[in-house]
Amino acid sequence: MKTYDVVVIGAGAAGLMCALTAGYRGLRVRVVDHAGKAGKKILMSGGGRCNFTNLATTPAHFFSGNPHFSISALKRYTPHHFVELVERHGIEYVEKAPGQLFCAQSAKEIVSMLLTECEWAGVEVSLSTTVGSVERLGEGMRLEMDGRKTEAGAVVVATGGLSVPTLGASGFGYDLARQFGLAVTETRAALVPFTVTSRWKDSLASLSGLSCPVAVNCGDGSYREPLLFTHRGLSGPAMLQASSHWQPGMTVAIDWLPSIPVAETLADLRRRAPRRRLGNWLGEALPKRLSQALIEWQAWQDRPMAELSNADIDAVANGLKAWQFKPAGTEGWRTAEVTMGGVDTGAVSSKTFAVNAIPQLYFIGEVLDVTGQLGGFNFQWAWSSGVACGQAL
Repeated sequence: MKTYDVVVIGAGAAGLMCALTAGYRGLRVRVVDHAGKAGKKILMSGGGRCNFTNLATTPAHFFSGNPHFSISALKRYTPHHFVELVERHGIEYVEKAPGQLFCAQSAKEIVSMLLTECEWAGVEVSLSTTVGSVERLGEGMRLEMDGRKTEAGAVVVATGGLSVPTLGASGFGYDLARQFGLAVTETRAALVPFTVTSRWKDSLASLSGLSCPVAVNCGDGSYREPLLFTHRGLSGPAMLQASSHWQPGMTVAIDWLPSIPVAETLADLRRRAPRRRLGNWLGEALPKRLSQALIEWQAWQDRPMAELSNADIDAVANGLKAWQFKPAGTEGWRTAEVTMGGVDTGAVSSKTFAVNAIPQLYFIGEVLDVTGQLGGFNFQWAWSSGVACGQAL
């Protein structure tokens, strides 16, 4: 029966980061994963370029039942620490949007970097390995993996959430938490596109592939990001962000012209260019296909500005600045980038990530009830929680 100081379950971002950190401290570490390849979610993220961090990361960018839980780890291991690691490995990166760092070439470089660091730290990585059971054994733990028993001083659960099951996502981490008496908050797909009712499907599908910058409001969330029309509904960063706030039955409000004070602009045009038609102005302010669709949806009459009353201008302004729709649902786990909810942080130390009542059992990364906004925040949580746990083992 082989004995390790630490067995990390999950060879993703958080698991590998934790393992290499613990390995450099001289611990005997083994990482196991049922997938045949390490870091599969890293590889597909950011369109294959991996948005590996966000320089603006703060606890305010995360959702959790305990909004204070992420503070300690994020303070101790910042985006700048991870950028230093990336630079030491000679990985070129670009800032596509303020604070959002992506690999210039390929996400494979991040996975290669983590596996190289694990090798240098003496970490054993076992892929295509299924964990059958985990049980407490005195002050240590015993695992059954592929029919063989293994003992460890500690077990770290870094199994991620339920998003993108085709990459091997499962509820294993949640089941393990419940086995040891931990609560798991309700989980749902987040950072996921919206689907629409049949009433909207055909008209929106005709705009498929079109993208435009918008401001979106949903619940207590407000974002200014691009929106993308698809054959199934609405996507793009704006909708993905809104989905983290959305619950069935809620409406989503879209400002199609976030940079333009529409009512004031139309009133001014009525004075300066009374013969100019509403459709012409709208076709210049928005993509033409979208402007035509909005006129149809809102039943606006394409009249000269001189014929628009104050009430007409207010109606157009309201339709452009606060266009509302009620999603039929989301595309679900198949395309969700993250899982909202997870292992209740109330039973876990925010400094060590050990279960308070079971100090040899740890939970890190996405499996916990900590979910970041879009833009590299979830990867930073993986790095920060992984390092904090690795330093505490």
